[in-house]
This record gives sequence, C-alpha cells and structure tokens, in this order.
Amino acid sequence: MPQGDPSLIRKPAVAGMFYPREREACVREVGNCLAVARDGRRDSGRGRIVGGVVPHAGWVCSGAVAARVIDAIAGQRQPDVVVVFGAIHVGLEGPESYLYPSGAWETPLGLATVDESLASRLCEGSDLIEAAPRVHAREHSIEVEVPFMQHLLPESRIVPIMVPAIENAAAVGAAVGRLCKDAAMDVIFLASTDLTHYGPSYGFAPRGVGAEALRWAKDINDRRMIDVMLSLNEGEVVKEARTNWNACGAGAVAATIAACKAMGAERGELLEHTTSYEVLRERYGERPTDAVGYAGVVFRG
Repeated sequence: MPQGDPSLIRKPAVAGMFYPREREACVREVGNCLAVARDGRRDSGRGRIVGGVVPHAGWVCSGAVAARVIDAIAGQRQPDVVVVFGAIHVGLEGPESYLYPSGAWETPLGLATVDESLASRLCEGSDLIEAAPRVHAREHSIEVEVPFMQHLLPESRIVPIMVPAIENAAAVGAAVGRLCKDAAMDVIFLASTDLTHYGPSYGFAPRGVGAEALRWAKDINDRRMIDVMLSLNEGEVVKEARTNWNACGAGAVAATIAACKAMGAERGELLEHTTSYEVLRERYGERPTDAVGYAGVVFRG
C-alpha cells in the first residue's frame, strides 16, 4: 500500500496473538489462508462487488474466510479506498462511531495508509462520526484484516471506523455511502464481525453443550443473521443481534449494508460459513465445547 504520513501511526495491538508478529511468518500465513480460501473455489463474478463481511478471530480459525472475501474483491479490481467498519470490544459507550483520521496503520507487512482526505470529508459530513485515533489503539476487529488488504489490495488506502451496535449504525453507513458516492471514488466497504459465540466460555448455551448444540448455533442462530445480511436489511441487524446474540459487530454490519446500498448494492452472496469448532476439528482433531461462527459475504451491484 502507499506509504502514509508517519506523524500518526497506529501500532499493532494483536500481532503475535491473532496473527504472526514477524514479517516472514505473516507473509507465510497469509499465503496459507489464501491457499485454503482458493481450494476448489471460484468467485462467481456476477455483479460488481461493492462491499462485504469478514470475520476477525485469530487467523488459524477465521483467516481463510476473511481472505476469501478480500481475494474476491482483488479479483475484480484495486479500489481507491477500503472503508472498514469494525466491531467494538474495548468497552466504549456512546452514540458516536470512531474514525481513524490520518497517518497509517502498521502491521508486520509495513504501513497501510489512511485516506486522510476522505476521512476528513466523512467526519465533516456526519455528526455521528468522530475522529478519535486513540480509541483504536487496542481494538482488534479492524487490525486483523489489514495484512490481507496489504497483500491483496496493495494500491488501496484505508479508512477505519469503529461502529457501536446501536440504532444509528445504519444511519452512519448511509451517510458514509452517500459521501463516498459524491466523492466519485472507487470505494469498497467491509464489515468486521464474528457470529454466534456459543458455549460455557461465552455464557451463552441455550441448547446445552455438545455437537448438536453447536450445530444449532451454526445452522439456526448464525443463519438468522446471515439471512438478514443477504436480504440487505440493515434496519434489522442490530435488533437481530440483540435478540439472538449472533453478531459481535452488528453495528459494523448495519453500517456496511447501508453504505453498500447507497453505492448501488442489490444483493448479498454467501461465500463461506464455518465455525471455530469445525476448523479446529478438521485441522487438529480438537473437539471444543465452545464455538464461534464466521461468515464471508459479498454485496454486489
């Protein structure tokens, strides 16, 4: 990616935990995720991709799903900017969405430049968005996507925005979408979210424990949220997540759908849906009692 102004650099918070800390290991793991993502799969290519949904867990569990979505975008074009709407896990409260306004994000692969001009336009154009770089310091939901973008979309700049899971999330996305359309830029919108966090470790086990309960979490509970995504129903996302505990980044999803619709999205397409239970069982033979769901979705115009 183009190199940014070093005066404001967001340092990695979860390198060495969610993904490798060293450059060579990070490049190797990106390649491994892509190999899994591409194994026997091809993007349909029907319709221009406007945005998508990616998971944000450790790469060993969810990296291949995230890679598949970003790889599908890269297969079509190199957008000017990727606006990443992230979940919030760091205990913030309030109605604002928090934007990283300038400089760059550092990862083991180098610096990912923030599009300062677009970021400024978004802050000025909506009173729901606040420039707050410090708020991003410990949040992982956007960070884990950045190396994939650096590898697959090397010419694209980024605009990171953390969106709370509250009723105005869709309004944030709609405003961002309109402003990006007015800017006449080629922009992709990504939502970063995981799906159902099921099991005793997460304090959510309405169907008990065991394989049958984990199948319910994926096939029924995750699927409720996926169906809302695919129907482009941004107004139902936050309510659905509050009711059924099936997305930690509901605000990010609502904002992304609204932004994509403002840029002409007409349909959603599910590229991949799996869980940490399925990945760990296949890779290592593990059979954990807990599971987190991961979906890779694209929105097309």
